[in-house]
Amino acid sequence: MRVDLVTTRAGSIAVPTARRPARRRRPAFLPYLLAVPILLYEIVFILYPIEQGLKSSFQKQASIGKPPVWVGLANYRRMIHDHVFWEVMRHTIFYMLAVIVLAIGFGLGSALVLNRPFHGRTIARGLMMLPWSFPDVAAVLVFIWMLDPNFGIMNVFARWLPGVNQNQKWLLDPNLAMLCVILITAWKGFPFYCLVILAALQTVPSELTDAARVDGANKVQTFFAVTLPTITPTLLLLTVLAAIFSFKQFTIIFLLTGGGPARATETIVVSVYQTAFRFHDFPYAAALGAAGFLMTLTVALIFLAVQRRQEMEYA
Repeated sequence: MRVDLVTTRAGSIAVPTARRPARRRRPAFLPYLLAVPILLYEIVFILYPIEQGLKSSFQKQASIGKPPVWVGLANYRRMIHDHVFWEVMRHTIFYMLAVIVLAIGFGLGSALVLNRPFHGRTIARGLMMLPWSFPDVAAVLVFIWMLDPNFGIMNVFARWLPGVNQNQKWLLDPNLAMLCVILITAWKGFPFYCLVILAALQTVPSELTDAARVDGANKVQTFFAVTLPTITPTLLLLTVLAAIFSFKQFTIIFLLTGGGPARATETIVVSVYQTAFRFHDFPYAAALGAAGFLMTLTVALIFLAVQRRQEMEYA
């Protein structure tokens, strides 16, 4: 029993008061309980397939209906001595670098334009997001019609160029097929990068740009001295995302060319699919997938290290 003193005209009177009940402490296991569904999802749908894929890469399927046989590094030795694998990796790296440059370059340029005030800017921002909102299959079907060698509209524009007197076989020419795949992939993904860069441009302090203009810097100098260093962390993050997205791109490439002609557009993801479901060599496909996973992880770690170094420099 607790006693409080209450002051009245007659003096102070001791009044007993009831003790307040102690607050119930929240259970300490609640945060861990909320994280259980996420952990289960990661284990079942990510970690377990990775473990099974790596395990399968060390095996060999003797024949259909029989259990696989453990062969160790035989699939990896075969992969290292396979010239097709190195050709596919060369295509993958070239495709990934080209998509990164074009998608982020287009995204940065369009974000700089949409960041400036002009009439109809809201409508322009909405229209700019249309390529990203289209489903991959629908967009690819439209481009297949546009690139048709007989009645495609792209041949109408191509004939405007000097030296072009006949219809181009866009997706059947090894020299043009990869270019078409890269441009379509960059067109499909650049609105996302534009949206993120546009949000980063909103965070550039206006005091810095005003100070640069007072010092006599023009728009180009202001961009390289103020704007670009401010949004560099965002650009590095988008570079990592673009590398991952382009590396695992399958739908656009497979629907456009299927990896052809003559393997000219075959990336590591398409090669894994062809090896597993066309040639039914699942252990070797697992080894190719492990090599692709290692490549993606290496690229991501390199860019994250660069981003970490820049953060330490600005800190």
